[in-house]
Amino acid sequence: MVIKELKCVFILLLSLLVVACSHEQVKETELYSKGSKDSLYHLNQWVFDGRLAVKTKIDSWQANISWTHTVNEDSIKLSGPLGQGTTYIRLDGNKVAIERGDGKVLASDRPEEFINQQLGMFVPVRALRYWVVGVPDPSNRHIEMAGGFKQAEWMVEYDQMQVAGNYSMPKKVTVTNTQLKLKLKLVIDKWNINDASTK
Repeated sequence: MVIKELKCVFILLLSLLVVACSHEQVKETELYSKGSKDSLYHLNQWVFDGRLAVKTKIDSWQANISWTHTVNEDSIKLSGPLGQGTTYIRLDGNKVAIERGDGKVLASDRPEEFINQQLGMFVPVRALRYWVVGVPDPSNRHIEMAGGFKQAEWMVEYDQMQVAGNYSMPKKVTVTNTQLKLKLKLVIDKWNINDASTK
């Protein structure tokens, strides 16, 4: 009888521990402060996997997204957007290359305009490289707001954060441009930052 009760107590404590650990990894949005996130500008390598939903004035679609950042380039893999299978985007400085899984690579030195032409939406991909980690593009002015910031005509909001290693990283991000009638919603399921990953 005592052993049975001890088992019940052990299972209850284990359940509470699992719940506590899961809550430690995901947390509510704190008030945005760029000053507390300046170290994120110096991250040399990160990878995330998640889901992207895009809504424009004439269309909407969803895709799985995997983004790998290194010192030299950013590689983005979109699985299933626009019913086109897999699309690969590689950004190296001011050069962008897109391959739609057919082996044919198209390239340009005007990333935003080229992506707009190829995917049918304008995305400030060079700025997005900073926004996804939780900081404004350092090449442009921004206005801090509760839970995010406004930069150019874009509103970037961090709806939920998560822990990856020693960093507080975005889990749910909404990027909106009312003039373009464009909204991006990003849910990041897993971060890997310099080999420290979320669970």
